[in-house]
Amino acid sequence: MHDLSEDIRLPDGCPNCGSHRARVSRVGNPDDKVFCASCNTVIGLYGEVKERLIKASPGEAEQLLEEAANKKSS
Repeated sequence: MHDLSEDIRLPDGCPNCGSHRARVSRVGNPDDKVFCASCNTVIGLYGEVKERLIKASPGEAEQLLEEAANKKSS
């Protein structure tokens, strides 16, 4: 079975541990919960997190880092 989630980097850290890595569903429903990849705390809903990411608009280097972090070996 394939993993149905992926890790993303948030502009602001987890309120519990400060990590910037979050785990989101690949489906991307606005009501899906987003979890901290480090401590598994619920950070918010996908729709809210997506808005924060759009407002932060990461640079090209940040996008390349995220793509490399999510790349899985076959």
